[in-house]
Amino acid sequence: MIETMFEGRDIIEVSALSDGDKARISRLRAAALDSGFDTEEYLYYFWKRYREKRWMESEPRYAEALSYMFDSVETVIGDDELIVGRISSRKLTDEEKAEYRLFAEWTMPGAPVPEGQDSHMAIDYQLLMDKGISGIIADIGRLRSEQDDCDPEGLRRIEFYDAAEKCLRAVVRFARRYADAAEKQAMSPDVSAERAAELRRIAADLRVVPEFAPETFRQAVQSAHFVTFCLTPNPLLGRGITQYQLGRPDRYLWRFYKADIEAGRLTPREARLICDLLAISINRRVPHGLSSGYMVGGRDTDGTVVSNDLTRLLMQAVADNRLVYPSVGLCVCREGEATPREDIDLACRILAQGCSHPALFNDDVIHRGLVRYGLSDAEACMYIHSTCVEITPAGCSNVWVASPYHNLPQYLLDVMNREYPDIDSLIEAYYARLDGMIKAEWKKQCIARFERTNGVDPLLSCFVSDCLRDGTDIQRGGGRYNWITPSFVGLSNLCDAFEAINELVFERHEITLAELKAACDKNWEGAEDLRQKVLAVEKYGSDCDEADSWAGRISGHLAQVCERFSTPLRNGRTIPSMFCWIMHDRLGQQTGATPDGRKAGFPLGDGSGPAQGRERRGPTASILSSTKWDHTPFIGGIAVNMKFSKSYMKDGSVDIMRSLAESYLMRGGFELQINVTDAETLKKARENPESYRDLVVRIGGYSDYFVTLSPTMQAEVIARTEHEI
Repeated sequence: MIETMFEGRDIIEVSALSDGDKARISRLRAAALDSGFDTEEYLYYFWKRYREKRWMESEPRYAEALSYMFDSVETVIGDDELIVGRISSRKLTDEEKAEYRLFAEWTMPGAPVPEGQDSHMAIDYQLLMDKGISGIIADIGRLRSEQDDCDPEGLRRIEFYDAAEKCLRAVVRFARRYADAAEKQAMSPDVSAERAAELRRIAADLRVVPEFAPETFRQAVQSAHFVTFCLTPNPLLGRGITQYQLGRPDRYLWRFYKADIEAGRLTPREARLICDLLAISINRRVPHGLSSGYMVGGRDTDGTVVSNDLTRLLMQAVADNRLVYPSVGLCVCREGEATPREDIDLACRILAQGCSHPALFNDDVIHRGLVRYGLSDAEACMYIHSTCVEITPAGCSNVWVASPYHNLPQYLLDVMNREYPDIDSLIEAYYARLDGMIKAEWKKQCIARFERTNGVDPLLSCFVSDCLRDGTDIQRGGGRYNWITPSFVGLSNLCDAFEAINELVFERHEITLAELKAACDKNWEGAEDLRQKVLAVEKYGSDCDEADSWAGRISGHLAQVCERFSTPLRNGRTIPSMFCWIMHDRLGQQTGATPDGRKAGFPLGDGSGPAQGRERRGPTASILSSTKWDHTPFIGGIAVNMKFSKSYMKDGSVDIMRSLAESYLMRGGFELQINVTDAETLKKARENPESYRDLVVRIGGYSDYFVTLSPTMQAEVIARTEHEI
């Protein structure tokens, strides 16, 4: 656990955790590592009431079921917790299980299950901070009074407003139930006087928030967490768990922190502990294998760079906890007023300790990309990496990310079924195949979006502009921005394949395309000499202009094609991305050997940087190659992974890492994520997983525990080039 990340900044020094704080964090961390996610109790109560109210229309029926769920589920406050609200994981009784099986057989199949990607977003936390739930209910009352109940459209809106208010009031009652539980625990003779005082304070805070606007920093944190926790269980989804992000907490929490510090109600040490506990709470809210966290830094709506004590404390939480969450992004500004060097230093020092966060995002590039797609300057300052690296407008959008994933190398294999007179003819055939697949999948997404208008989420709609203003549920197009963002996987493999084909087939005439395809079909069996020739060709990532040029050609074509397709809801666009989550592994398992020398079943490239093991000329060359094409159109998300050897993290190494990261950003790089580990440690973890349960590694835009990855994914992470600096 890191006590001081860099010297010369008072906030880090004076906020050093006490021994008691460290012990508390250690216990909560262990509990988070051991926790499971059994949502059956939540699902049981929701579907029980949903079945009983089958005569109702969808929105009031959903509100009734959600209210009953919050009124019925078990409240749980663990030892050491100061920020409360989490799934209880209560096991159902045999009688309840039998009843639940009936719901699953007869009720759930007819429910309006949402399509697409849910919860890849952040709600409007500033609204919650400014008004509290009571203020939002007042807004709903005013909007409802403006409706004409003799008009069908007015009646529809009234029904929506009634459902939204019912959901909000259920959240308030749920918070009061938690307050009651805290007070009851405080009166237990088994509780120490110190813990009893903590529990009474928890209860007092929950009688203020989230019903009313918070008055203190701790209340603001509790309010943000509790509402997010209430949004997390979505019984209409199969798993019942979602992964909402916490937005930009160094902005919406700042005024509470500043006021409490100045008034002497809060010390920097206490603030650090609260930030750490908020970070741990995410691990009790979202199962690993997904992604949830927050962003810090960037440029505010008035153009100033956001950099404050909370910016640093919220990054520091990653190092203090060393869990898979939070997924933290530091938004770095390089143009005009720049992000302070000390913030980037802190991020790099945390990464140098072997943590997989923060990821570094280029605020300038992302801002330009969002404006390109129709956002105002102010809106473009408020975005979130909606789970991994997907950029969505915060508090006003319903974006379907990674909808769907496209396998770029497979489309090349699909057209290698005949000879072509030259490389341009092959590229033309490839583009025809690619464009056809983009259009076909776009049609599927549009149909799904129309079908999804049967789904509802009135609680979420209360925190997303412009749902309340227009009286329209988010699932029916109430959000201000409704995009689909297909993700294109395997860019590096495709670039390397085109370069190998161009050189060996069309320039040197050493082999025919048919012979190369035959070798791929046999997974290079009996053709290892040819495979070695392919591997010897210059690769994307070696700062070779000819090899790197393919990335510019392909990405430019993708951006142009996606521009053609709109979506059926308001401000609907198709916006490309190049990240993969775990899909480079899944798609790789489904894909045969490819003309870049990759063998069948091995994961595809893990982002938009060079393929695993092909950064032959060091990190500088890799950065130069990865930034020779325009990242701006790819607001759907770009992930570039770099891996550095932990054994070489000595004096001066962090400075070199920071310089490399800044070079990447200055050259227009979208996002950079860094792993500092070594192959030896990863191999030991693979052989003895019980001793490395908390070893976190960065994957394709998100982080996960290494020992829980599939064998092919573990091999892929180990195979990534390990730089020495």
